[in-house]
Amino acid sequence: MTRALRTEHPVSAGGVVCREGEDGLDVVLCGRTSPAIWALPKGTPEPGETREQTAVREVTEETGLEVGADRLIDSIEYWFVRDGVRYHKTVHYYLMRATGGSTSRHDHEFDEVRWFAAQDAIKTMTYENEVRVVEQGLSLATKKGSSSRK
Repeated sequence: MTRALRTEHPVSAGGVVCREGEDGLDVVLCGRTSPAIWALPKGTPEPGETREQTAVREVTEETGLEVGADRLIDSIEYWFVRDGVRYHKTVHYYLMRATGGSTSRHDHEFDEVRWFAAQDAIKTMTYENEVRVVEQGLSLATKKGSSSRK
């Protein structure tokens, strides 16, 4: 008889950090060489943190940028198995703006953190569900920018 895997439901939070670039919006991505990925910064809450506080702290740690959260974009869910445990993970992403810092100060979790022109970021990203979040974030950032220029 096969024993059913235990299921856990972890939650994390992260962000889509945008800035005005030369040809429109830029997005920051975090890269790793092995395995090769380009992804959004995200991480796990510390006790007592709200999702937004987690997103701001994790994005700051992973990118080296000081950030502020503007609003929730969306959440993604996915499944994976590790060490005999099945995980159903939910990640909440916030639209963010850089207020200082430098990508050169990113932590050890990633090999490189870099700004990409929005369309280059979308083409470079590893995970399709994160691409969808970036597209939503860019749409919100564009609407926000156009309404603040009126």
